[in-house]
Amino acid sequence: MSTILLAFLFFGLFILFSSFFTVKQQTAVIIERFGKFLSIRQSGLQLKIPLIDRIAGRVNLKIQQLDVIIETKTKDNVFVKLKVSVQFMVVKDTVYDAFYKLEYPHDQITSYVFDVVRAEVPKLILDDVFERKDDIAIAVKRELNEAMTTYGYTIINTLVTDIDPDIQVKNAMNRINAADREKTVAEFEAEASRIRIVAKAKAEAESKRLQGQGIADQRREIAKGLVESVDVLNKVGINSQEASALIVVTQHYDTLQAIGADTNSNLILLPNSPQAGSDMLNNMVASFTASNLVGESMKKGMKIDKPLKNNKPLKENDENQEEEQQ
Repeated sequence: MSTILLAFLFFGLFILFSSFFTVKQQTAVIIERFGKFLSIRQSGLQLKIPLIDRIAGRVNLKIQQLDVIIETKTKDNVFVKLKVSVQFMVVKDTVYDAFYKLEYPHDQITSYVFDVVRAEVPKLILDDVFERKDDIAIAVKRELNEAMTTYGYTIINTLVTDIDPDIQVKNAMNRINAADREKTVAEFEAEASRIRIVAKAKAEAESKRLQGQGIADQRREIAKGLVESVDVLNKVGINSQEASALIVVTQHYDTLQAIGADTNSNLILLPNSPQAGSDMLNNMVASFTASNLVGESMKKGMKIDKPLKNNKPLKENDENQEEEQQ
């Protein structure tokens, strides 16, 4: 009798505990009675009839993400792999459709993603695929929303998270980019070199101009000083030739002094004997004297004798005519 009582007690406890169940947050539970849909239970402590009602399944109401990797060809015949991330969720009011109408939602979403991507990417060249990846994601989202809403799913967002061309194409793109950057660097370096050359040329031109101006000023001051020196020497009885020679000899010795003051100078001045200064002075005085004589001869030579008239030179005729006129 006690064994039967214990069995009934155990069976009663089993029935009692199996009548209660809990549903987690953001989850929906499908209850069936004898294989037929009965109700949808939300989060919390729930009650069902043991042995009659059963939990047919649980539906996740959280946002889920499915990553789909697709290999396709672009318009310029380049094969690329795209990774499309689809974020979706089950609408709380359409849990029945999501559970009973669609067996494998992930496979269904993957099929639609493949269909849309392989229809959109072949219309674009490789560069446009990178630039217009958002357009591809919008097209995928639009098609998925139209298809999956019927099954109780809503598409939150679609993202093209990766575009991976063939390794050879990727290397070629890197080489093109590197060559373009090297071209830009060469252009900037050439421009910088041109600016340096122009600036250097301008600086040299300005330096030459200022140097020429300085030399002109120097020569003008030297000439002025020479004139003043000759005037001073003339006042003490030294004529212009001797004064000029004396000034040249003085400059000669000044030059020798300047050369001797520079220890690193390798200049050799010839002749450089002790008598060189005296010889130079005598030679210059003689040359100035000869120059004056040659000048006077040339002036006299310019008055060439005219043909004789009445056995008299033209000059004498002219003098006679002047006397007659007087």
